[in-house]
Amino acid sequence: MLSCKKIKTVLPLLSLFSVLFVLTVWVGVSSASANGFSDPDARGKAGRGGDLLPVDADVDGGQITIGATAQVVVLFRNDSGRPVTMGAIQLYPSSTVSGKVSLNQCSQEPLASGAVCAVALSVKALQSGTWRVEMLMRHSGRSRLVTSTLSGQVDAGEDGAEKFISDIEAIPDELDFGNLDTAHPIIKAIVLRNITSEPVDINAVYIEAADQAGYSLKTDCESLGPGQACILTVTWSPVSKGQATGVLLVEHTGPTTVASVNLDGDYDPENTTEAELFPEAVPGKGLLVASLSEVAFGSGIETTSAITVSLVNVGDAPLAIKDIRLASTDNGLSISKKGCAPEMILEPVEACPLTLAWSPVREGAILDDVQILHDGARGILVLPVRGDSSGVISQDTKAVRLAGSGTATLAQGGGDSDRLVLVRDDDVDPASVLDGFVVTSHSPKRSIISGPGGSRIVFDGEEVVLGGFLWYVNIRSSGVEFRSGNEKVLLLFDRSLSSINRVSTQSSSAASSSGSGGG
Repeated sequence: MLSCKKIKTVLPLLSLFSVLFVLTVWVGVSSASANGFSDPDARGKAGRGGDLLPVDADVDGGQITIGATAQVVVLFRNDSGRPVTMGAIQLYPSSTVSGKVSLNQCSQEPLASGAVCAVALSVKALQSGTWRVEMLMRHSGRSRLVTSTLSGQVDAGEDGAEKFISDIEAIPDELDFGNLDTAHPIIKAIVLRNITSEPVDINAVYIEAADQAGYSLKTDCESLGPGQACILTVTWSPVSKGQATGVLLVEHTGPTTVASVNLDGDYDPENTTEAELFPEAVPGKGLLVASLSEVAFGSGIETTSAITVSLVNVGDAPLAIKDIRLASTDNGLSISKKGCAPEMILEPVEACPLTLAWSPVREGAILDDVQILHDGARGILVLPVRGDSSGVISQDTKAVRLAGSGTATLAQGGGDSDRLVLVRDDDVDPASVLDGFVVTSHSPKRSIISGPGGSRIVFDGEEVVLGGFLWYVNIRSSGVEFRSGNEKVLLLFDRSLSSINRVSTQSSSAASSSGSGGG
């Protein structure tokens, strides 16, 4: 049996144990209640049931210049007690930037408990202002989804103007053709460059402008890899006077889907002026010029005169003469067949002589032109021919050259030795010696022709010498045909000059007068 003294000692100890037990149960209940309603993240941090969390929920991406791309890294930590597997990532950028995942370290393998992984984002600045990217990533943890926010500022750059930057960069971003005062087209180039890290396909390239603007496009841009570039050319051929505006549009598969280049030009043509005799040189073409700007025989011409002009090719390419001719006929002018001639080719700085002879067939001034057609710049050279004669020159009075020991008789006997054989002057155009001749009287077998040397009778089928050329005469109903070699000249007969018409006219006039007097 316990003594009273021992009982008194044990009772306080039992009371102390009872109090300690009650306090322990109350603390345990309170702790359990607190854990049941507290933040799960707090429990995770304590190592009792955490999850995948961003190391920094709000990431400061800093300042990005328009057109530049920044790399922003987001860190995630596994606060749970077991490994976590990462899933798909979705980005929701603001209109001022575009974003994509450039590196996903978290998806390589399950993230162990307490470990940290990184996800790198490429953020490209498109337009000045504040930028923001919301990032959502799925995982195998209890919350199944984790988010992080990236934000910063887009700087406009040196110009300070708000610009929109496409994934396809155009160089230059504006195409100004300036002021044009000639009708020659202007061609300029534009370079398209892929400034992203992904391939971009070019879907369409076209120009939006009025029909009168005169813009045309040529390009073969189809697909651009990262950093690759292609070139396109824009040709401006103005149609009407004034300003010509337009826009070049490029549709592509990049995030921005479109790029544009403004086109501008002003066409103000010069006033039309009189064409100069000699044009300006054109690269790659011949240029024909003459030593004289005008063939002037002067005044008071009474004898046959000749002037020689040098035609020179001053261009940088060969030049072919196509034809040389006079604008008028029947004035006694002739072009020598020696020297410059059709089908002749002049090399650069090469020249040929052009000789013009004038035997006036009537008194007074001469107004004519020499036309030289060629395949060089402008294609034609016109030289005026001017002069004034005070007398008529007959080419029949000039000396006739005979061939060998030929006789001076015409058609005597039947042998060739009895014929008059003349040496043909190749310097003179045979047709020009008949300039000034007219048929004054006409019949089936003979006719009278009148010219600078006076009048003469020609018979059908005979040979006659005129102007130093031997002609065969063929009298036709319309006039007199002269033939010398391959040359044929027909002098038409004006029937108003015939005596029959004059007699008829005089008889009609006399009858009218008699009738009036008798009345």
